[in-house]
Amino acid sequence: MDGHESRPDAEEMAALQEQIDDARSEIERLQQSAANDGARAEHAIAEAAVLREDMRTATAAHESATAEAEMLRGELETTAERSRVAAQRYRDLIVRTEPALPAELIAGDDVDAIDAAVTAAREIVGRVRSHIESQAQAGRVPAGAPPRSAPDLSALTPEQKIRHGLASRS
Repeated sequence: MDGHESRPDAEEMAALQEQIDDARSEIERLQQSAANDGARAEHAIAEAAVLREDMRTATAAHESATAEAEMLRGELETTAERSRVAAQRYRDLIVRTEPALPAELIAGDDVDAIDAAVTAAREIVGRVRSHIESQAQAGRVPAGAPPRSAPDLSALTPEQKIRHGLASRS
């Protein structure tokens, strides 16, 4: 094509037609690719929406679980304090009702520990009591005057022994 407007010959027409066909193929390929990309984008958007909803649900569940855990911690602390107070009252009751048990031997933070301490204190008091009683039995002197026994005449001379014997008959 020179400066005139002349009609392209068959060879140029075929080349132009081939370029047009290539361009149409490229356009179709690009349209198909754009459609595929659009479908993938729509799928990704839908998936992101599902994930956002899952995230909201998980966040709400986490907040609910956190609030419940805090509530349970508070209840646990309250229950533990009540248990300590009840154990202290139980200890005081034991000390008042069993004055033979030394209060310092009865200790514990819960009822089971106090029960164990009471059992141990009873055993100790029982052992001490039986030890004191056995010592008292060993040193016991009978009440009243001592039994009469014959005087010891072994230190007397034979003459003194005879006089003593005659004196006791009269």
